[in-house]
Amino acid sequence: MNTPIENVTGRVLVVGGSSGMGLALARQLLSEGSEVTIAGRSQAKLDAASGSLGNPSSLRTAVADISREDEVSGLFAGTGELDHIVSTAADIGASYRLLPELDIAEARKVVDSKFFGPLLLAKHGVPVLSEKGSITFTSGINAYRPAARGSVTAAMNGALASLVRALAVELGPIRVNAVSPGWVDTPIWQHVAGDAKTATLDAMAARLPVGRIGRPEDIADAIRFLMRNGFVTGTVLHAEGGHRLV
Repeated sequence: MNTPIENVTGRVLVVGGSSGMGLALARQLLSEGSEVTIAGRSQAKLDAASGSLGNPSSLRTAVADISREDEVSGLFAGTGELDHIVSTAADIGASYRLLPELDIAEARKVVDSKFFGPLLLAKHGVPVLSEKGSITFTSGINAYRPAARGSVTAAMNGALASLVRALAVELGPIRVNAVSPGWVDTPIWQHVAGDAKTATLDAMAARLPVGRIGRPEDIADAIRFLMRNGFVTGTVLHAEGGHRLV
């Protein structure tokens, strides 16, 4: 018996779609015929992303800060009906500090973007989602392999895993899942590692069973699987090159 596969094309909102994993996902979805809205906090970055995608008629942009409930509500007032909601947004760069150096204001930005943001997207997005729709969030490897400087992000990624299980029960038959990426070569590494970015990523690539760092397209593929498979909900899909094993 074949696994039921839903049609991934449709109307999709990608929060964080102006760069990295979200932009890679938007590109894949547009190539398959989806109508895509990419949302982020910067209109300039959204315009640049739209240009890199060829400014197709099936692409819209929307400015919204998902840590603000009024802006999330306004976002969905403008999207119309949707089939899928995806969030790859995160504001974590300045939070990578040892505990004595941690700025609580910066830590709260992580909580807002990685926990309250997804919660608000679910709260205000469900009324416009189709019955067979899905919500997919982005967790992360440091919930499972924490390291010094990453305590706040590790805590929020772990909380997000619990959130998807609870929302899957409450919101069914709408499906709620998360992808947990490993180390992926995205712009955020410039904030985390600075000039040491290349050396840091190369060192991790040598450790991983797959022998390389992740690409944004790897995570986009994982998200599309969760969007398509109508029998998966309340699950964290690990796309991390075997990082949990080493």
